[in-house]
Amino acid sequence: MITAPQHAVADSVYDAVRAAVIQLLRAGEIRSDSSAGPVYFVLHDVAEEGRARELAAALHAALYGNLAPLARAMPTAS
Repeated sequence: MITAPQHAVADSVYDAVRAAVIQLLRAGEIRSDSSAGPVYFVLHDVAEEGRARELAAALHAALYGNLAPLARAMPTAS
């Protein structure tokens, strides 16, 4: 979002991405020093490259209004 200041992100999208980052933190998928906004999102120590790519693609889609990939990428309760 920092590199694209002309791109406005809806509050609902920001809230969904922030909630997803918090869910990943709680599930232990990312380190506790990861960032859930407000200016940018940082996911530290994603376990595998494939998972990192999945999350990156889901976050990118979300920033352009498509929240479905983000919802699918979230960890499920066990």
